[in-house]
Amino acid sequence: MRGCGAYLPERVLSNDELSRMVDTSDDWIVKRTGIHQRHIAAEGETTSQLGTKAAQAALNAAGLTGSDIDLIICATSTPDYTFPATATQIQHALGIDHGVAFDLQAVCSGFVFAVATADKFLTSGSHKRALVIGAETFSRILDWEDRGTCVLFGDGAGAIVLEAQNGTQSIMDRGVLTSHLRSDGQHRSKLFVDGGPGSTRTVGHLRMEGREVFRFAVGMITDVIEDALNALGISASDIDWFVPHQANRRIIDASAQKLGIAPEKVVVTVDRHGNTSAASIPLALSVAVADGRIREGDLVLIESLGGGFTWGSAVIRW
Repeated sequence: MRGCGAYLPERVLSNDELSRMVDTSDDWIVKRTGIHQRHIAAEGETTSQLGTKAAQAALNAAGLTGSDIDLIICATSTPDYTFPATATQIQHALGIDHGVAFDLQAVCSGFVFAVATADKFLTSGSHKRALVIGAETFSRILDWEDRGTCVLFGDGAGAIVLEAQNGTQSIMDRGVLTSHLRSDGQHRSKLFVDGGPGSTRTVGHLRMEGREVFRFAVGMITDVIEDALNALGISASDIDWFVPHQANRRIIDASAQKLGIAPEKVVVTVDRHGNTSAASIPLALSVAVADGRIREGDLVLIESLGGGFTWGSAVIRW
């Protein structure tokens, strides 16, 4: 793990402002989600632009330039275009004309899936350094008259730089130690977008059965976390930092409690960022690194659940 970076759009949309747009209130939103505000991309500000700024920040933190990168994976559900891939737009914006760049779509689990994918590329020896990016402009697919969804989501991007290095094949190695991914398409109706080029020929809007998502989230994510802990022969108490997908404060708290992870080890940014889908974990990582919580050698657990459903976990030695 060489470095991480983040970018948030300048515009901040508070709960009070939202309450003037839709039938809701700050008290209602905070009690049910823990969210106080979210960032919204400006007119003409695209997912690739957010991703590029986060990627450049990660490169700066790593002391590297675009010429050092030969793999770019961008996790996003809100690409600039149907094609080409948003990752290729970021690649070009960074002045990179070598290696490979592609998008990965697993909704809110996208960053965890992208980390696992990059790890496989790097450990195979095919590539040396990867930019793994989560970037979203979910404000573009929200129904701003649906208070059950529009209060939850925001825009942003985060990125990390992973580098292949020789290790000892032990739990003390730095980098991705284990990853566990799952999906089950039978749950599509619980969290989906009601449009697409191959069906309605429209972009569509996000639709969600909130109670069902909450119930499945707490149950499903704990299995891939337990798989990760068992694979490494460790317990939840050995984790230094738990950085979950920032979907809802109640889901985060319930998941940590079920796993027996102490509250002081949980990184929470949903109050400031809202749910930024694939961008939420790298944004949270960047906050915790910047404020000095996550340090070199720390054992970090990340996890997420996304529409479909998809879900996954990874344990990283920072």
